Amino acid sequence: MNMKKRVFYFLLLVGLVLGLTACGTKETRGNAVGKTGEESGSNAKQEDTSLQYILDRGKFIVGLDDTFPPMGFRDDANNIVGFDIDLAQAVSDKLGVELVLQPIEWDAKEQELATKNIDAIWNGFSITEERLANLTMSDPYMENSISLVVAKDSEIASMEDMAGKRLAVQSGSSAQEALDSEENKEFKDSVGKINEFASYVTALMDLETGNSDAVLMDSVVANYMINTAGKDFTILDDALVAEEYAVGFRKGDQALCDAVNNALKELKEDGTVETIATKWFGSDITTIE
Repeated sequence: MNMKKRVFYFLLLVGLVLGLTACGTKETRGNAVGKTGEESGSNAKQEDTSLQYILDRGKFIVGLDDTFPPMGFRDDANNIVGFDIDLAQAVSDKLGVELVLQPIEWDAKEQELATKNIDAIWNGFSITEERLANLTMSDPYMENSISLVVAKDSEIASMEDMAGKRLAVQSGSSAQEALDSEENKEFKDSVGKINEFASYVTALMDLETGNSDAVLMDSVVANYMINTAGKDFTILDDALVAEEYAVGFRKGDQALCDAVNNALKELKEDGTVETIATKWFGSDITTIE
């Protein structure tokens, strides 16, 4: 073999070796990058510690409107009582933590939750599309409807009769959300004036004085307040929307939500829910399965 051929084969061999080495290096780098990406993705996915956070602290802080009977309100001794309070207490006992009741401004409820001033919103909290998008919601536990409350001698007998009239509503309530929804725009536009109040108690007082012609509110709350206060009010059969009550948690707090759901199911099975519901409503009107 002459010198030129030897040089040619030598260069060819070197080229093959370098090519294989480059391929190996490229594959190794590719695997390394892929592994790093997977690890990065794994680290980016945050672990749900919402339940452990409650258990470690030993407290379950529930945010509520303390003027919302019979779900949560203050009795004559200024103690916060109600159906939701008793139910939340039973769930807290199941979880082995202390229940802490935190009255909040209902307009700021989502902010209170986001900043961890509270762990849940539990106070006749209705399921809506907006809340489902922004919060983690428990399974529904009670049915409700958004209806009109009027004086017994009122000429208002339907939604249509509210044209040009004065309507009272609680700020930040599901009733206000329903009123502001696109599907109820025609009804809202027909109303002459909308009076907003911090609570249903003050809204009903406004109805009693005649400054408002009707109050748009939860039928569950309206029934209780009318029966206990003995007011000359009536609830129209014509409801604006049917809805359900649930517990609201921070978006992604699924572990805590699941624990509350499971506790409610166990309390339903052992008869605790029926006892609490009968105390406040005369029978078990919950929808817990």
